[in-house]
Amino acid sequence: MRQAQAAERFVHPALFYRNTKEYLAGTVPFLLDGLAKGEPVAAAVPAGNLELLRAELGDRAADVHCLDMEQAGRNPGRIIPRVLRAFADSHPDAGRVRIIGEPIWPGRSDVEYPACVQHEALINLAFAGRDVTILCPYDAGRLDDDVLADAHATHPVVVDYGRQRASAAYAPDRVVAAYNRPLAPPPGGTAHPFDADSLTDARHAAVEDARRLGMTEGRLVDFTLAAGELITNSVVHAGGSGVVRVWAEDGRVVCEVSDAGRHADPLAGRRPPSRDQPNGRGLLMVHYLADLVRLHTGPDGTTTRFYMDR
Repeated sequence: MRQAQAAERFVHPALFYRNTKEYLAGTVPFLLDGLAKGEPVAAAVPAGNLELLRAELGDRAADVHCLDMEQAGRNPGRIIPRVLRAFADSHPDAGRVRIIGEPIWPGRSDVEYPACVQHEALINLAFAGRDVTILCPYDAGRLDDDVLADAHATHPVVVDYGRQRASAAYAPDRVVAAYNRPLAPPPGGTAHPFDADSLTDARHAAVEDARRLGMTEGRLVDFTLAAGELITNSVVHAGGSGVVRVWAEDGRVVCEVSDAGRHADPLAGRRPPSRDQPNGRGLLMVHYLADLVRLHTGPDGTTTRFYMDR
């Protein structure tokens, strides 16, 4: 298998586990092997699994860059730029970078899951041609069969019961397209149409809606920035007009901006900007600020929806 991996610069296996023993057997040797080879090593997994890894690694845990994925990756859309790329890009001279990334765990909601599986598919595009290995564990004992089927489609290799096999279902582009689904109609909220002349009024109206829904002043700062970026993007890059709506849903405030534009780049908002790039940071900022971002784009336009805790 080492020869096969050497032929590919980017390596992206899924690890199916059903208990703690299988989890540690599939992850700890992966980390220790990287450390033995002098590779930069990171683990971004849910808090409970992070504690398991630290306990098993002992003193070597200090050599692993550890992140609680429930916090760092709460919004799946920021995992590539802020977790995976941030670590890989900080080691430009490393022969290979090795990361465990666990973005899907039992408890992810139905509204979060489409963004999670699109993230897993887009990793392959974001790291194509790079000397990076990203191992993605899946709790096969508790996750639905549909989730495991998606894992086969988003990972070229699957490790199950200690055996590593190429995935015959691997088709990440198909997954990205399949989960580019129209979003459910808003359950409420006043529609605020805007164009270049009414951009500021629409932003103020959206912020006031969020305030009336109980958003705290501290979070209103983030909300104002995120809503403003989406509204401005609609005016500047998507035909000059759009509609913004705000409502409450499952304890969060939701903001949606619809316009006539279409996203051609599936990594839009997930690619760290270069230092000499003056524009194109708006959607990236929204991903950084929000607790979840969902997007649908098609011939009739684009709808971007972000969720924030109050």
